[in-house]
Amino acid sequence: MAGNSQRRGAIRKGASKKGATVGSGGQRRRGLEGRGPTPKAEDRPKHKANRIAKAVEKHGSKPGARPSASRGGSRRGKASSEIVAGRNSVVEALRADVPVTTMYVAGRIDSDDRVREALKTATAKGIAILETPRGELDRLTDGAVHQGLALQVPPYEYAHPSDFIDPQAPGIPLVVALDGITDPRNLGAIIRSVAAFGGHGVVVPERRSVGMTASAWKTSAGAAARVPVALAANLTRALEEYRKAGFFVLGLDMDGDVQLPDLALATEPIVIVTGSEGKGLSRLVRETCDQIVSIPMSSAVESLNAGIATGVALYEVARRRAI
Repeated sequence: MAGNSQRRGAIRKGASKKGATVGSGGQRRRGLEGRGPTPKAEDRPKHKANRIAKAVEKHGSKPGARPSASRGGSRRGKASSEIVAGRNSVVEALRADVPVTTMYVAGRIDSDDRVREALKTATAKGIAILETPRGELDRLTDGAVHQGLALQVPPYEYAHPSDFIDPQAPGIPLVVALDGITDPRNLGAIIRSVAAFGGHGVVVPERRSVGMTASAWKTSAGAAARVPVALAANLTRALEEYRKAGFFVLGLDMDGDVQLPDLALATEPIVIVTGSEGKGLSRLVRETCDQIVSIPMSSAVESLNAGIATGVALYEVARRRAI
């Protein structure tokens, strides 16, 4: 029955009484108070920016200092190590003195002449040799046909375009810039020509361009160890800086203002710009050039390979400077 105090559960326990009650002691009020401005990201212990700031402080880098470019340096972003996979590729890379940090060898590999040569060469060069399970080698090479052998090539250390503006450097400055070249074999061949004809370096843009890969190293036939390659964040701006420093910028194109035999600027500090075979020079780069130079050739051939065209131009410049 309603109000029957004898019924189980009907008695109220802990009934409130009138009078003073215990308060929060001001804790709720303090909890609502502001805690000041939000700390900067680098000041928060668990934030990524905090770890980066500590790393910069540890290595003594100054804020705003230009980092060393490595394709990686930006590309690259381009900066990353490269894996060369396959017995023939490994042997060729070792023969070409491509810089290598580690050679991976699959466990229980079937040895042949290439494997024996790779092991002998790597040992002689002091390269670390690691025996690796095939499953791990598959992962390292991203599923490529590695045949039990792979090499790790470290990121290339790029120069800066301004490094070639040096009044104290011997000889008349001669630089090659590449606009839209994507084949590493062309880059390797151009580096080789620059070394052969007394050039001072090569400039490649960060975007839509080839970088210093193992293939470029091999094609250069060792010249990449002597000729620096610089990475430009913006090729047009880099060319403008060269012009301000007293360089003449010459673009190679089949529709040139002058033909190579009539080039009068060969004895001046110059930058030779080579465009891609398909599209040639980009609009902005073409507008930045002081002259567009063409190479005379038989009408039976529409154009020259970028590497060959650059080599011909470098030879003519070197010949004129020797006169």
